[in-house]
Amino acid sequence: MPGTIQWAPRPPEYQSQKQCKKTSFAFYQAVRDLLPVWLLEDMRLMEVLHWEEGGIVSSYSPSEALLYALVHDHQPYARYLLSHFPNDALAVPSKSFSCCQSGSPHLTMAVRYNRLQILQEILRTLRTFPSESRTVYINQRGCQQVEGGKTPIHLACELLRIECLTLLLGHGACPYIMDCSGKTPLDCLLQLIRNSPQDLRLNRLCLDYVLLYMPGGVPLSTRQRLQEEGTAWQEVLGQDLYRWLTGTTPPTLLTVSMQSLLRAIPADRFPEALEEISVPNFLRPSALQKQVPK
Repeated sequence: MPGTIQWAPRPPEYQSQKQCKKTSFAFYQAVRDLLPVWLLEDMRLMEVLHWEEGGIVSSYSPSEALLYALVHDHQPYARYLLSHFPNDALAVPSKSFSCCQSGSPHLTMAVRYNRLQILQEILRTLRTFPSESRTVYINQRGCQQVEGGKTPIHLACELLRIECLTLLLGHGACPYIMDCSGKTPLDCLLQLIRNSPQDLRLNRLCLDYVLLYMPGGVPLSTRQRLQEEGTAWQEVLGQDLYRWLTGTTPPTLLTVSMQSLLRAIPADRFPEALEEISVPNFLRPSALQKQVPK
């Protein structure tokens, strides 16, 4: 009839996409509600689908499920995924989860959300990887859009996640590595110390840990920047630390000894080995929680 509106039927792909969104949200809720691992795996493998670019419908990968476990701190589920699918759980997720396909976001997400227990599980899983692959994985830069091209250790310094920072350094994170803007973790910490004097104690604690893993000394470019504003930096850092960072005085004997000791601990024995040898209490993992303000 004239004037009658004719409603076209929804295309099949619209219905599929709508159903995918519904089941996808159900899986997200199930992880958020910390439901049992067996139920989550049944959902992931049999019931849950998500819609990807180009109309591709797929089930959640272990990598994507691990991201949900990280967001909601579902430790048993994260442990299950890492133990049963170590390579797949730490693989690059699909584009629907990560816009950057050059690396894996699991370490940076663990640091950002301060998921210390899951971070430890990830690092233990990485011990089974070849040494070169493990080093590349720990030191890779994060997504440019989400993390600003920072590595996990840069992010740990920026957020002052000292427990995460210690674990990453002990497992092979490089304190000399640069982010996309050319800054080292030390540069990030010095900037924080300059700009955030209210967090000076925690900043200095992070700085001390980074310096213990820098036996080669401070990069020349950093020394030069400190010297250019020497008076201001001496007030912030104190004269002794300023002189060490600028290379005018050597590190203390204790510092040199601790640097040598930490270099001798293999990544696959960290942090357990620290509990088995005579080291100052402040270096023991069990003492970290007491030092960090809540």
